[in-house]
Parts: sequence; C-alpha cells; structure tokens
Amino acid sequence: MTVAQVDQFDRKIMALLQNDGRLTNNDLSDRVNLSPSQCSRRRQRLEEEGFIRGYRAVLDRDRLGFSLVNVISVTLATHNRDNAQRFADLLSRLPEVQEAHALTGEMDYILKVVTPDLKSLSEFVNGVLLPHESVQHVKTAIVLETLKETGSLPL
Repeated sequence: MTVAQVDQFDRKIMALLQNDGRLTNNDLSDRVNLSPSQCSRRRQRLEEEGFIRGYRAVLDRDRLGFSLVNVISVTLATHNRDNAQRFADLLSRLPEVQEAHALTGEMDYILKVVTPDLKSLSEFVNGVLLPHESVQHVKTAIVLETLKETGSLPL
C-alpha cells in the first residue's frame, strides 16, 4: 500500500490512534462511522504495512525526575563514515538522548537530551560526549520553557 492508497478513513483512524493508542475498534467505529470489524481490518493493515509502527505510553518527564531538557549541538572530529558510525553507536547506548538528528551546515548533529539536573548534564557532556573519540566540539543550551511538544503528524 502506498500513501496514495491511504483513504480518509485510514487517515482518521491514524489521527485518532496517535492521540490515544488505547482506543478500541468499537471506539474507532463510533468516531469514523465504520463497523468495528472494518476498523479492525484497517488498523491491522496499517500496522502490517508499517504506517502504524507501534504504540507507547507518554510518560510525565517532570514527575519522573527528568525536568531539565537540553539541546546539544555536536561537531565531529573528522567527517568520515567510520567516525559517524562510532558516534551513532554511542548515541544508541544513551537513554537520556531522546532525539538525534544529523544536520547540514555548521554543526553535524543536534540532540535533545533529558537530565535530572545541571550536575547530570555536566557529567553527560564532560564525561560522555566530550571524551568520545568521534566528538570535537559540543555546545549546550538549556530549554527554559517548552511551548509545544508533539510526536503527532498533521493528518
């Protein structure tokens, strides 16, 4: 199935599920005006085709003690495939890194990192990132306020 084959019912189902992944097929049926069995078949097809990759709980970062959100830019020491792979391997082992994006321009990567406090941020930057062989430069910014945070796509 291609994006062109995703119809308005599929989009509505995906929009509802990305806001609440616990909706049952009966709940979906009421909201999209299809039978529960049609909703079930569509949901299963969307999952099998990879349009729906999974379901997860959204946890409260502050209540769990990760109140500091940090945006960290990283420049690699050398620009080659092996160095980039070493850095990617490092990131895959760091649970405090919530997002990591390779960029064009002045910096190579931008990371979204959560930490409990400034001391933990300092330990992360000075004890994990900077000593790593692939990293040349790190620049950190602390988020003062989050105005919008969503993983939802504009369906």
